[in-house]
Amino acid sequence: MASDAVKYIPIHGGTTTTTTAAAEIRSFISAVKPRKTSTFAYAFVITFVSFTLFFAFSPSPNSPSPWFSNIFSSSSFSSTTTTTTAAAPSSKTTSVSSIFSYIIPNVTTTNPTNRSSDATSNTTAPVSVNSTSPSPSSSSVSAVKNSTSQAPPPETQTLVAKNATFESPVVNRTNPVAKNNTSQPLLPTKSSNQSRTADEALSPSKAPPLSVDLTANSTSPTPSKPGNQTGKGDSVSVLEQEIEKWSESLKDCEFFDGEWIMDDTYPLYKPGSCKIIDEQFNCISNGRPDKDFHKLKWKPKKCSLPRLNGGIMLEMLRGRRLVFVGDSLNRNMWESLVCMLKGSAKDESKVYEASGRHHFRGEAEYSFVFQDYNCTVEFFVSPFLVQENEIVDKKGTKKETLRLDLVGKSSEQYKGADIIVFNTGHWWTHEKTSKGEDYYQEGSNVYHELAVLEAFRKALTTWGRWVEKNVNPKKSLVFFRGYSASHFSGGQWNSGGACDSETEPIKNETYLTPYPDKMKVLEKVLRGMRTPVTYLNITRLTDYRKDGHPSVYRKQSLSDKEKKTPLLYQDCSHWCLPGVPDSWNEILYAELLVKLNQLGQTQPKP
Repeated sequence: MASDAVKYIPIHGGTTTTTTAAAEIRSFISAVKPRKTSTFAYAFVITFVSFTLFFAFSPSPNSPSPWFSNIFSSSSFSSTTTTTTAAAPSSKTTSVSSIFSYIIPNVTTTNPTNRSSDATSNTTAPVSVNSTSPSPSSSSVSAVKNSTSQAPPPETQTLVAKNATFESPVVNRTNPVAKNNTSQPLLPTKSSNQSRTADEALSPSKAPPLSVDLTANSTSPTPSKPGNQTGKGDSVSVLEQEIEKWSESLKDCEFFDGEWIMDDTYPLYKPGSCKIIDEQFNCISNGRPDKDFHKLKWKPKKCSLPRLNGGIMLEMLRGRRLVFVGDSLNRNMWESLVCMLKGSAKDESKVYEASGRHHFRGEAEYSFVFQDYNCTVEFFVSPFLVQENEIVDKKGTKKETLRLDLVGKSSEQYKGADIIVFNTGHWWTHEKTSKGEDYYQEGSNVYHELAVLEAFRKALTTWGRWVEKNVNPKKSLVFFRGYSASHFSGGQWNSGGACDSETEPIKNETYLTPYPDKMKVLEKVLRGMRTPVTYLNITRLTDYRKDGHPSVYRKQSLSDKEKKTPLLYQDCSHWCLPGVPDSWNEILYAELLVKLNQLGQTQPKP
């Protein structure tokens, strides 16, 4: 088939105007077409770039353009992160505007996740990408993709620095509350309108935190008998006055460095007047003839301890749980405090043991309810603080062990308490624990032999971990009462030791025993804890009091046979009541006054 050029060649060499013109036009179009396309493309690109630059660098009343901002920030951000992170986001976006803000002015754009994005609806403080500044705790902060900022501490973790609140009480008294504590104030506020029932006070889950008003909704008078005050305002005022009166003189005082002095206004309650005292501690009723031992009070060298005012302490405890956990020496302290508080209550008929018990030996737990104050004072038996166990050996014989890795089983019942006073020590001196043969257990492993100090350290470490995990220092106060000295003469508790002839305390310090190694272990454990624990170091002050034990007066009457075998009935470990544990509670009272004042300083002014 002939080509188009052949078809349009004139016959005999002739030409026509029409065909020539058409050929010229086709030739022109074919030449011009590629030039026009290129020209249009160049013009479009130049126009687009011009408009883009114009809109990008022109100020806009609308929100900044994150699209164009990212173009520039991607190349310069790495250098700017070394400067103040708070200023970076604003400095980079104030002069950058979005093309879309001109075209669609009402559209709201959001920041991309590689710069900052809101983690919560209430976020007000964005955090820069890769910022290493710590995040504030207990508040809403902006989460950042790939951010390395520190996470807020958990609620149960104290915000004070490690070892910031515990010092060796041999030198200085513990100050367990950090000065920068930002928890809610413990000082009473007169605007609180809480109401609680006695039943609610028994439940640890329902008990309000210690860091709220301690005298909330007080309608009963302050129950100190003499001079009862009436009404909520008076209760609050009396407590505040007590804090103001004593806080300045007590705050720098070493409570545990002092001496025993005679005071005829003591004891704090009349011997034989408190029916809840166990027979083992009720020495006067059991026939002890001398009386001076309960007229002694502890006097620190640099201050005077406030006399424990039961009515004011009940106001401190209003709506709270105070729990003692430990061995029979803590039961000694618990009974002492219950007696003092019971005698100060307005209506003693509204003070009772929760289960109706009248004897306080043999059970695992006891709880006294102070109904008018919606508070409880409780005791949980846990002589080692860790769990006693029983296993069956390869021969099928049952064997007792001590689980050094598990805290006592009753811990679930008291972990919500507002004030907890722990102790352990005396049971670690018994034969089985002292020898440490086939007795101490961790996991499924029973140590064939383990030194008692190492076992004691392991047990206290387990206890310390439990405290850090389960006690919120913003809501609860933790105390650890130290080792109470024994005074067996001529043998130990099970080998003929006696103290029945002692009627005066030790006056020459050279006769005091060395500071126990177990308490040195305790101090080391307490220093390593994050949760503040106040160490009530009563070891030395009790060491003076060889005259304060029940000795043979642990029972109301002894048979002739019992009198001939006094070694079976000499108690030189526990204390007569009234007696030495009353002073422990006076120190606890003073410590609470100090803490109320320290935490009260953080109260915002109205």
